[in-house]
Amino acid sequence: MRIRTLAAVALTALLALTGCTGKAIGGDDDAAAGGDVTLDWWIVTQTSDTGTATLKSIIADFQRANPTIKINVQFRGVDAHKDALRTTAGSSSGPDIYYNWAGPGLGGEMVDAGVSLDLTKYYEQYKWTERFNESTLKAYKQYGGYHGVPWTQRTEVVYYHKDQFAKAGVTAPPTTYGEWTAAAQKLKSAGLTPIAMGGKDNWHVMRLLDTFIETNCGAEKGDQLNTRKASWAGEPCVDESFAQLKTWSDNYFNKGFAGLAQTQAAALFTSGKAAMALEGDWFTPQAIEAGADPENIGVFPLPTGTGRLYGFSEGQYLAKAGQHPDQAAKFLDYLSSAEVESKNLGVFAAIPVNKDTKPATAQQPLNIQIAELTKSAKGFFLNNDQNFPTDVTTEYWRIQNAVTAGSIKPDDAGEQLQKFIDSHR
Repeated sequence: MRIRTLAAVALTALLALTGCTGKAIGGDDDAAAGGDVTLDWWIVTQTSDTGTATLKSIIADFQRANPTIKINVQFRGVDAHKDALRTTAGSSSGPDIYYNWAGPGLGGEMVDAGVSLDLTKYYEQYKWTERFNESTLKAYKQYGGYHGVPWTQRTEVVYYHKDQFAKAGVTAPPTTYGEWTAAAQKLKSAGLTPIAMGGKDNWHVMRLLDTFIETNCGAEKGDQLNTRKASWAGEPCVDESFAQLKTWSDNYFNKGFAGLAQTQAAALFTSGKAAMALEGDWFTPQAIEAGADPENIGVFPLPTGTGRLYGFSEGQYLAKAGQHPDQAAKFLDYLSSAEVESKNLGVFAAIPVNKDTKPATAQQPLNIQIAELTKSAKGFFLNNDQNFPTDVTTEYWRIQNAVTAGSIKPDDAGEQLQKFIDSHR
């Protein structure tokens, strides 16, 4: 189904996307000049100026050491990036290197469609199997062979303003769902907006729903549901999760959340207009650059009760249609080296993926806390837009939005999702 869907999209919507609407940069002008080979690298827009500047610096350093290779980066927003990849699937209009999430529903979509190049040859050449932890590599060899090179391991947590918690009488970070709901109610009673949420970007609200599924269904049942091995219809833990989503959207989200983008919701938090934000370690530099006081911000893991953290891996993939795979692999070898990751740890992620990366003692304390949480976790549960194929993700979002809007009852949501899954296998 995914292969047919992508092929249809590529045939009907291919728009000669040589540049799409992406914003392109190279390295410094003196390093970017010339070059016998130009590699197009598609990646999502960085959430902080520090991230963008660091990527430019990495590119410039690589180009100085490899003057015959030029890296042309094109940044896009999250959804625009996904669309650009799908509309150029397998064509010469696509990139040489592309960023993607490593889950079966996003990175796997490109593998299923024959877009991703199997990198087994380069894993052997550069000894990448020895570079990364086995737990990290699982996401990149789940399809057979090796698809993609690990770039980050993301951990998503709740960021909160300490002064707002204190004003509301919340004396400690919540450790259970009951404590979290009680904290949200105290914040609301104190005249504060409990949590910033941007419903215009469906995946932002999805994070909370995914969390409720993990909380109510547990790790084993949650994994079965999220991989479509168990039915969502008539499942009490699913009904409860949608009911909780409705409760939170009615009572604890910022007003007008449905029309607000995630970046706007983030601004509510960084400006102190919301007490909490459900974000990942990438949010730390973003919040600080936006003027939030890092001494007034704390983090706590999503209190699901399973001991698992919410998170995902991001990788860099080579397109099968790319004309310069050897040069592209050489760049990925540099990008994933311990030298580069050690120098920039904390900019793109708090947790290293290279086994030889040295801990960054100067890293922002918030990200050090997140890294410590990761060490003691019992594993991860994955964002559902990375578990599901695109069509199921879209339906999941439609249903969650309808529940928050009141047009679908929480008790009917799981049944509707399962009906769609059964009719689209």
